[in-house]
Amino acid sequence: MDQDVDDRAAASVAAAARSLRAGLERSCAMGQALTRGGPRLEEIQAALPALEAAVRPIRAPMAELAAAGPHIDRAVGPAAAVLKVFDAVHGLEPPLLEPGAAARDLPGYLAVLARLEEALRFLSANCGLAAEWLADIVEYLGDHDLADPRFLAEVAVALDGLRKPSGYLDGGLLAAALDLLEAEFRRLLAEHSTPLAMHQQGATPASTAPPRVPAAAVRKLSPILDRLLANGWQDRCISLYADARGGVVTASLHALGLDYLHNPADDAQALGPGVELWGRHLEFVVRRLLESERQLCAKVFGQHKDDASVCFAEIASRASVLDFLRFGRAAADAKKDPIKLLRLLEVFDSLNKLRLDFNRLFGGKVCADIQCQTRDLVKLLVDGSVEIFEELIVQVELQRHMPPPADGGVPRLVTFIVEYCNRLLGEKYRSVLAQVLIIHRSWRKEVFSDKMLAVAVLNIVKALEANFDVWSKAYGNKIQSYIFMMNTRWHFYKHVKATKLAELLGDVWIRDHEKFKDFYLTVFMRDSWGALSPLLNREGLILFSKGRATAKDLVKQRLKTFNARFSDMFQEQSAWIIPDKDLRRETCDLVIQAIVPPYRSYMQNYGPLVEQDASASKYVKYTVDGLEKMLGSLFAPRPRRSGSFQIGHSNGKITSAMTGMYRSASTVK
Repeated sequence: MDQDVDDRAAASVAAAARSLRAGLERSCAMGQALTRGGPRLEEIQAALPALEAAVRPIRAPMAELAAAGPHIDRAVGPAAAVLKVFDAVHGLEPPLLEPGAAARDLPGYLAVLARLEEALRFLSANCGLAAEWLADIVEYLGDHDLADPRFLAEVAVALDGLRKPSGYLDGGLLAAALDLLEAEFRRLLAEHSTPLAMHQQGATPASTAPPRVPAAAVRKLSPILDRLLANGWQDRCISLYADARGGVVTASLHALGLDYLHNPADDAQALGPGVELWGRHLEFVVRRLLESERQLCAKVFGQHKDDASVCFAEIASRASVLDFLRFGRAAADAKKDPIKLLRLLEVFDSLNKLRLDFNRLFGGKVCADIQCQTRDLVKLLVDGSVEIFEELIVQVELQRHMPPPADGGVPRLVTFIVEYCNRLLGEKYRSVLAQVLIIHRSWRKEVFSDKMLAVAVLNIVKALEANFDVWSKAYGNKIQSYIFMMNTRWHFYKHVKATKLAELLGDVWIRDHEKFKDFYLTVFMRDSWGALSPLLNREGLILFSKGRATAKDLVKQRLKTFNARFSDMFQEQSAWIIPDKDLRRETCDLVIQAIVPPYRSYMQNYGPLVEQDASASKYVKYTVDGLEKMLGSLFAPRPRRSGSFQIGHSNGKITSAMTGMYRSASTVK
């Protein structure tokens, strides 16, 4: 029994021990759990204030909560509309950013862009307002302690940013779309950038500037430019367009070869070809190249006229207009001589023909430099032309006391003045010179008529004719003075008749000068060769046996005298010339007629008296054929320098460039 008791006691102890061990284990586990749950409890403890604030509205009075409802509804409505527009903006991204969309369907692309612009305008106008309303609700909730202050503070910061939109409400979508649109604008310009070719000389130029860019392309360029400008891309658009079209203008000019504009000659004669080319090139640049660019600018820029003017001025600056004006200035600054007057009139005429075009193309403020330089050039041309024209008569008078040509030929001054006056009175120059004189006199408040131009030219001719008499008296040989006057008067007559100068001088003057030739030819023959043939007279020559010796002596004496006089006259007149071929032939024929028949008759009748003589060669020096050949060779022009005039200076203003005009016109046929 005791054993049973002991067993039960031992079992109880063992059970108690197990129970204690299990309790200890549970205590340890609970301790560990408490250790692990400590931070969580701290988090719960830290969240208790927020939970308290969150449930505060639940504990708020129902009246305040009910009053907040309408305020929230009024604010949420606009905010929801703004959010819908934001969603619509994001929906426009694919069609706007798709590569090549603008090129494939420009109207469609612009329509989508217009929707984006409209959405951005709505957002710009309403986003701030919606944010203001939401901010009012936040403030209301805060004032009535209806929401967590920290939450309201964060919302207030976000709303403050929305009240002041940064301009990138679309996330940069508009800028990206405009970049693509600009690329399409550049592509269209590059696609139609063929340089304009100048028509060949002699071809009929177009009456109006040709279309540079097809109408279909213009219909694309214009709306593109309109959208770019509407979004503030003015500087970029002008630069892009000016670079593209300016490049076309530069290429068109390069084909012309305008190097001569930068290296003009300083001599008026050498400037002639350059001025003629300058006039044609300037007309092409102004009337065709720049006029077409102006029209294109107007069509592409449309209602943006100020931007079109700025852009065209930039294009014009690349068209070398100022270089053309500087070349005209070089012509005005060239060495002064009569030919320069023609160059000045040519430059003035070219500019005057383009006057209306210049006013239309360069009339704006942005082209002020071109306007100023054009006015300055016109003044130089007018003043320079009038100065040279008024000094012409002075220069003619200054030549009066210069020696005449030694060969009796026509002074080049005569040839030059006749040709020069005819050119001034011709269709090319007369109206231009008259207009220049009118302008110049109007500046001085004076009146000018076309009759005054005619009188001025007549005075130049009269001064030249006065030179004839003075020059003829300068010859020491009266016979040579006849040749000189015959040459000069005939040349004057021949080159004046049937010209504008002849119309001015009149028929009486023309007939008088035609008679001058006959008069001087007559006195020349009378006092020179006409006086030689009488030396071969037959007086005292009786051919019979008793007088034969006497006759022989007389024939010898008369042939000797004739030979000596003939030799002197021929040698002297061999140095003289008659430039006009017909007049020279007529004169030689008269000389031959005056000498050869009498000489032939004389030698047939009396030649045998001396031909048998041992000294016959002393007296019979010329055969009839030889004599005729010699006389027929007289007065032929030779390629040699003749006496020249030196240019006089009335006031030192006209240079010696005129000197070459006053030599004998010995090579004129």
